[in-house]
Amino acid sequence: MAQTITRSSKELVKAALSAVPAISVADALSLVTSDAHVFVDLRDGTEQAKTGTIPGAVATSRGMMEFHIDPESPAHMPAFNQDKTYIFYCASGGRSALAAQVATEMGLAPVVNLTGGIAAWNKAGGPLIAETSDRD
Repeated sequence: MAQTITRSSKELVKAALSAVPAISVADALSLVTSDAHVFVDLRDGTEQAKTGTIPGAVATSRGMMEFHIDPESPAHMPAFNQDKTYIFYCASGGRSALAAQVATEMGLAPVVNLTGGIAAWNKAGGPLIAETSDRD
């Protein structure tokens, strides 16, 4: 018997976008050097290598994010244990909205989603650095 999918990916992203606070690229550009903000790149390693990352961003993948946030996980990343605002981004903003919603449910706060993702950042001329990691 075929599966009956009751909610589409578009519906899930739409719900996440409405549930998670957003920040525009125009507002985020000045935060790259802020000590009070952490940019979080949710794209996989091949995407990061192709496009580059926002300077200082924490690179995690959407598949590992929960484990990187959880302080009891062997994969925990200390970058997620700071009193800062986390700015999540992906290619266009959908995956990062879903991730930001889950991160908020886990207790990470405050978390905002970068509207338009790295595509909007790049279009606005935001700084990017070459990704040197081979991690996905």
